[in-house]
Amino acid sequence: MTDLRTAPAIVVMGVAGCGKTAVGEALARALSADFIEGDRLHPPENVARMARGEPLTDALREGWLDAIGERIASSVAGGRKAVAACSALKRSYRDRLSRFCPEVVFLYLKIDRETAWRRVANRKGHFMPASLVDSQFATLEEPATDERAVTADGTRSVAGIVKEIIR
Repeated sequence: MTDLRTAPAIVVMGVAGCGKTAVGEALARALSADFIEGDRLHPPENVARMARGEPLTDALREGWLDAIGERIASSVAGGRKAVAACSALKRSYRDRLSRFCPEVVFLYLKIDRETAWRRVANRKGHFMPASLVDSQFATLEEPATDERAVTADGTRSVAGIVKEIIR
């Protein structure tokens, strides 16, 4: 099994509502790592598109993924561990992020559609509407066994997930 504690960079990934930010922030604190919030790196055009209920295309994600990858690389080059929250839904997206840090490990927070929809519908102040949850699942390619990835149950508590990883 891949050990997330020793990885120089971790990308907490999964569909909207799986807990990427909450788990990523807690994990970064526990590992004394830099936290990178991928949602903050979306260009305004992407945010506006999603706010209108329009899913992003692969082409629209490229610059965003590169911005996250550059932040990861900067932290690692500076001798710091990085934890990033990024959906990384497709293998090609994970491969793109890996070009910036080949040792990156992906923590996939797996949840079901109903849980994702409920969480996204109930959150306040976020640009992504619940109407995009289905498109997230349609895009999702779960990590394959040959990828540097660990799967965790995203319905568990943040503390429980982080404790499992640190242990």
